[in-house]
Amino acid sequence: MKILTKIKIFYVVLCIIPIILMGFAVAVISTIGMNSIEGQYGIEQSTGLEAYYNPFVLLKHTAAEITNEVDEVIGSEPDKLLDADYLRELNEGLKKCSSFLVLKKGEAVLFSGVDKESEKMLDKAYLEVDSKKSNYIALETVPFHIQQRQFNFTDGESGRLFIITKIDEMVPKIKNTMLQMIMVISIIFIIAGAMLVFWMYRYIISPVGKLKKAAENIKEGNLNFSVQAQKNDEIGELCTAFEEMRVKLKEQIEISMQYEKDNKELISNISHDLKTPITAIRGYIEGIMDGVADTPQKQEKYLRTVYAKATDMQYLIEELFLYSKLDSNSMTYSFRKVNLNDYFEDCAEELSMDLESKDIGLGFFNYVDKKCVIIADPEQLKRVIMNIVMNSAKYIDKPKGIINIRLHDEPEFVQIEIEDNGQGIAPEELPHIFERCYRTDTSRNSSKGGSGLGLSIAKKIIEEHGGRIWATSKVGIGTSICFVIRKYEENVSYEQQDINC
Repeated sequence: MKILTKIKIFYVVLCIIPIILMGFAVAVISTIGMNSIEGQYGIEQSTGLEAYYNPFVLLKHTAAEITNEVDEVIGSEPDKLLDADYLRELNEGLKKCSSFLVLKKGEAVLFSGVDKESEKMLDKAYLEVDSKKSNYIALETVPFHIQQRQFNFTDGESGRLFIITKIDEMVPKIKNTMLQMIMVISIIFIIAGAMLVFWMYRYIISPVGKLKKAAENIKEGNLNFSVQAQKNDEIGELCTAFEEMRVKLKEQIEISMQYEKDNKELISNISHDLKTPITAIRGYIEGIMDGVADTPQKQEKYLRTVYAKATDMQYLIEELFLYSKLDSNSMTYSFRKVNLNDYFEDCAEELSMDLESKDIGLGFFNYVDKKCVIIADPEQLKRVIMNIVMNSAKYIDKPKGIINIRLHDEPEFVQIEIEDNGQGIAPEELPHIFERCYRTDTSRNSSKGGSGLGLSIAKKIIEEHGGRIWATSKVGIGTSICFVIRKYEENVSYEQQDINC
C-alpha cells in the first residue's frame, strides 16, 4: 500500500474516531451530570444540554415540584402557609435543591429558612425584588436566584413568598460537568496526537533513520549489514533498492579486490616466467663472450638455445597481451564459415609435428559429416586448440604420451574433445583450471613453465564463439577437455546474431 493511501486512511480514521469518542464522552458525561442535577434539584423533565449553556433554563426548573405545590396552595388555600410545620416541610425539600423558603405577611417575616450567612445579603435583595417582577435573579448584588409569589391571605392582608436558590452552589455543578467534558476531550486529542506521532515514527521516521544509518555505514566502507524492507510502500521499495545497491556494491568491491589480487599474481607469474629465460639467455651469451663456446658446434647450440628462450619470451608476452585484450573485451573476431573436417585435419597435421619431438602421439577421429560447416574465427580457434594440446603435453608423465582429438556430432553444435593420458587433475582442482594464473603444479620452479593463462584464454575465446568449455579428469589416467562450436545454418545472419550457447 502506498504511503499517500496510508496517510489518507489514517487521516480519515484520525478524524472519525476522535469525533465518535468525543460524542460518546459528551453523551455519557452530560447524561450523568443531568441525572445528578435532576436528582438534586428536583427537575421533573430533562432540559438536555440547554441547561449547560443557558443556566436560566435550569433555574426555571429548579424545585419545580415544590414550586407547583406552592402555587396550588396560594391559589386555593393561602392560609395553609401559616402552618409552621408545613413551611418547615417545604423548606426541607428545598434544601436538597440548595434553596430555602421565606414568607412575609405584610412587613412581618412569618418564616425564614435562610441561614445566618445568607440573611444579611438577602436584606438588600428583598428591597430590589419589591419593585421587580415575580421572578428575579440578583446577579449584581448577591449570588441568589429569588422567585417571588404575591398573594392575599383570607383576612385580606398581603403576603409574599420567596423561594431563594443559592447560585454559587448550583452553577458549579454545571461547571464541573463542563470541566469533565473538556478534560475528556483534551485526553482524546492527546491520544489522537500520540497515535499520529507513533504512526509517523513507525512508518516514516524509523525506516528513514535506518536508511541514514545504512548510508553512514557505506560512507565508512562497511557493507556487512542488511536493510530489510518491513512494509510494501515507497519507503519499503526504497529499502529494497538500497539493499540491492549495497549487495551490488559489495559484489563489485569483492570482484575488484579479487581482480586486483589476480593482477598481482599474474604480474608475479609473468615476471617469474620472463626472468627464467632472460637468465638463461644471459648465461649462454656470457658463455659465448667468455669463450666457453670454443667450437662452432657449441656456438650454434648456444645460439639455438638463446633463440628458443627468446621465442618462449615472445610467446609469453603475446599471451599476456592477448589476455588483456580478451579481458577488456577489445578483441576483434573475424567469424566465417569453416569446413570442420578440413580445418581439424590441418591442425592435427601441424600439431603432430610439434608433439613428435616430445615423443607424444596424436590421434584424430572425426565422427561428424565431412561436409559439416561451423562458424568460427579460424585463427582464434586454432589458438584454443594449441593452448589445450600444449597444456596437455606439459602434464603427460607416461613413457609414451598420447593425445586424441575427437569430433562428435550434436543437433546444433559440434563437440570437440581433446583427451590425454597424462597425470590427471584432482577433483578439488578441476573447477579452477580455467581461471587465470591457476596451475595445478604450484611450484614456480617447475620445468613445465607456462603463464597459467592458456586455458583461461581458451575459455574466453570459446565463450565469444557462443560455446562452452569444460573438463573431466581421473588422477593417474588422464584428462579430457571438451568444447562446443555452433554449426552453420542457412538463412541465419551470423554478422548480427548474438551467438549464445
